[in-house]
Amino acid sequence: MEKLNLQKATTVAKSPLLFEIFHECQTTKARTGRMSLVHYDVDTPVFMPVGTQGTLKGLLPQQLEKLNCQIILGNTYHLGTRPGIDILKKAGGLHNFMNWKRALLTDSGGFQMVSLLQLACIQEDGVEFRSPYTGSTCILSPEYSIEIQNIIGADIAMQLDDVVHSTLKGQRVEEAMNRTCRWLDRCLKVHGKSNEQSIFAIVQGGLNAKLRSECAKELVQRKVNGFAVGGLSGGESKDDFWRMVHLSTDILPRNKPRYLMGVGFAVDLIICSALGIDMFDCVFPTRTARFGCALIRTGQINLKQLQYRKDMRPIDETCECSTCKTYTRAYLHHIVTIETVACHLLSVHNIAFQMKLMQDIRRSIEEQKFPEFIQQFMLDLYPNKEYPSWIINALKAVNIKLL
Repeated sequence: MEKLNLQKATTVAKSPLLFEIFHECQTTKARTGRMSLVHYDVDTPVFMPVGTQGTLKGLLPQQLEKLNCQIILGNTYHLGTRPGIDILKKAGGLHNFMNWKRALLTDSGGFQMVSLLQLACIQEDGVEFRSPYTGSTCILSPEYSIEIQNIIGADIAMQLDDVVHSTLKGQRVEEAMNRTCRWLDRCLKVHGKSNEQSIFAIVQGGLNAKLRSECAKELVQRKVNGFAVGGLSGGESKDDFWRMVHLSTDILPRNKPRYLMGVGFAVDLIICSALGIDMFDCVFPTRTARFGCALIRTGQINLKQLQYRKDMRPIDETCECSTCKTYTRAYLHHIVTIETVACHLLSVHNIAFQMKLMQDIRRSIEEQKFPEFIQQFMLDLYPNKEYPSWIINALKAVNIKLL
């Protein structure tokens, strides 16, 4: 009986997220690690594709597995509205509902305070939304956000935060920062699956260094398994953007994962990895695919342009994805933005590009060659060496001088 009780206590005490750091760059704040989650292990730094409605536009879960995607996102507000918690509960959670066997993270719905602002009314109790689907209203409170996320069953659940536009200044920013801290406490109080799901806190504070520092210092006092840097990548200057990331990672604890929300451009992924970020997400790779654009190391190519009409090369001759192995730029030019299969083919390539980029970042950190990797990447992107000042400033802050 004593042995049985000991085994039970050990099971209860097990964390739903174990984070191990493997290598740290000796020049920058970059590091490689692994998050061991309930459904899957995730290598970091990691880019997480976004499947807002429980699906990645243009790709099946099995295709994501073949692309070595270890974790994807769903959105609490949208999934809670449609299909709704009753159907998700009946399905046994989002993993079963969408047939995804690997890790999941759910955004709390806070971002919709900005993206659906005309449909939302923000109060201390929560956010009153008018559904864009039915016109009915509902209150998304911290408690209800966690209830939905408990039913969804994601490995990582984000706290409900009070999100304001990244360029906003004044009293509203401070109000949102303080409310985010209060809402975290409410999220933690009602969290019903602490042995299965981790709640991440979100650092807010706009572009105000004092407020953002205050928020980060307040949140690290809470018992959470990870932290996010929120409220950025919304139109602010790049110099403001990287400084807020740099400031946040200086305060957030070393032994827990750090997630920068809503960031997916290749340059941003590289620089923010150097600034100490472990996790990223963005709709950009699949969204730009729907507009006929393919990602390459020197930016992106718009396959709608006439110059590709007779181009019999693949998108990228060094890419191993099924699109590049099978189809030419000329064929893709023929069908992009016209045939739905084009969205699928370009999404395969763009997600493969993101996965390979993160793999290269991790490998260069492991080999203590990350500064050289950054220098060569930026030189390939800017062969005339006319680097944007924000890139120079951000890299200088972590001891890298470009070639």
